[in-house]
Amino acid sequence: MPLPQGEIITGRYKILRQLGQGGFGRTYLAEDSQLNQMCVLKEFAPQVEKPEDIQKAKELFEREANVLKKLQHSQIPKFHASLSTKFGQKDFFFLVQDYIEGDTYWDLLDKRLSHGQNGFSEEEIISLLKQMLPVLHYIHSRDVIHRDISPDNIILRSSDNLPVLIDFGGVKQVPASQGFWMTQLGANRTLLGKKGYAPEEQLRQGKAFPCSDLYSLVVSTLVLLTGKEPQNLYDSYQGTWRWGTDIKVSQGLEKILKKTLAYKPSDRYQNAEQVIKDLQKLSPAHSPAVNKANTNITKIKTMIAAPARRAGNLHSRTQMAVHALPLPVWMRPFAVSAVTTTAIVLVCAGTWGVVNAVVKGVSSISLPSISLPSLPGGGNSDSSSETTTSNNGSRGNIASRRASLQIPEGFFTQTVNSIFYSRNPQLQGRNLGTGAEDEALRQQWVSIGQELLDKLEQAKLSSTARQKLGSYGGQDYQEWEQRASNGDFGNYTIKQLNTDTNRKFDDLFPGQRRGKLNQPTFGQIWYAIAADKVSKLEARN
Repeated sequence: MPLPQGEIITGRYKILRQLGQGGFGRTYLAEDSQLNQMCVLKEFAPQVEKPEDIQKAKELFEREANVLKKLQHSQIPKFHASLSTKFGQKDFFFLVQDYIEGDTYWDLLDKRLSHGQNGFSEEEIISLLKQMLPVLHYIHSRDVIHRDISPDNIILRSSDNLPVLIDFGGVKQVPASQGFWMTQLGANRTLLGKKGYAPEEQLRQGKAFPCSDLYSLVVSTLVLLTGKEPQNLYDSYQGTWRWGTDIKVSQGLEKILKKTLAYKPSDRYQNAEQVIKDLQKLSPAHSPAVNKANTNITKIKTMIAAPARRAGNLHSRTQMAVHALPLPVWMRPFAVSAVTTTAIVLVCAGTWGVVNAVVKGVSSISLPSISLPSLPGGGNSDSSSETTTSNNGSRGNIASRRASLQIPEGFFTQTVNSIFYSRNPQLQGRNLGTGAEDEALRQQWVSIGQELLDKLEQAKLSSTARQKLGSYGGQDYQEWEQRASNGDFGNYTIKQLNTDTNRKFDDLFPGQRRGKLNQPTFGQIWYAIAADKVSKLEARN
């Protein structure tokens, strides 16, 4: 349970309110009675079940504390202390950090777009780069790589209009002899980063270089410049960014940004100083000293551990993969640290605010927009996209089987496409034709569909749960949580529901929860399993 308002930690820090909750714990706004100022307490309380996952969570939490202790920069929140205390029989661990007042750059962009304005100007982007690159040079010079740079992890501090780099929950310390960082648990490594913002070597291989942070910073500036998510700025089929169409900047700046975004790490700028040097060569007209346009925007109070988030549902969230924490679906956006809440960080006042923000975060975790495969017949209807030759060569009507199970077509097609493209990333953006050249791919698509139907049959879901696939959402969990709190399920708790659902889901889809559950696809199956469990509890009580 969250610490109550008014609770005093180690006789010094008074809890004012909870700010967010994540996979590794909670964050609180607190008052430091000795310094007579507000601060942020970050509690270590991972919502995990397996010992190895608790070990991983603790490892990342302790790493963050160790790294923050040695980082002393005016544009990085100051680390004050790490604490341990007991409440009852339970040990509690906390980090104490500065409270930073201001808006995240994601919030600033959202305000502009919501008022019908454009994104940031080229001059503002150059100014942001010039103000942030020295910060990256500083942390890299101390063998630290942030690995999670994005517009929602940079705050425009209201006191001096300088950008502040926050959320060091996923930091890496780079061994000088190795040149990159990876966390080892047995033979596995942890991959971490925001899809679209992090480069390939980071998301796929667990490698992180200084130029990986530079890549993420530049992607962030493109998002601020265009008001569009990375997946809408990158042509995955051609493997190129949309320069000159969606991304329009001066020739000089485009050259710098292109080099920073090179696919191969060796082709990029290798350090922040190199980028700064080339930026200085640009026309003075493109190099304002201060981002004055932001000074007229009303500020929203936020803090280092929980910047507010855009209400939209497109923004990518930080993801851990391979040995990531198996969090419940409604907590999935919090997977990295309590600092990274909403998805990964939330600013919420009260329990319902937290839940609602989490729901929005969960629904945003999805694959980039892609063209669905046109299977036999060239369309995506039941008769065309679901009926073809099975993997065994026999004629099968996958549409009829889906219909007999009362599984909604939209959910089924989206889930099969999601799996298909995850196995064939090189096909994203192109339709499958009806010719012989795509026969093997069509068979693969149908095979995936048959496998999915097999799994859904094995799940023994009720017809009601199957019919609702594709329609589940946070409101369902809110209702279950409220009813459990009211005692409608007897002694059965939300935590037990989470554990039981996880166990059944993992039996059906081993390893799937190691990454983020996509809300419109696998997340729906998780909800359906939970819904059937709730129905049984209702019948029993």
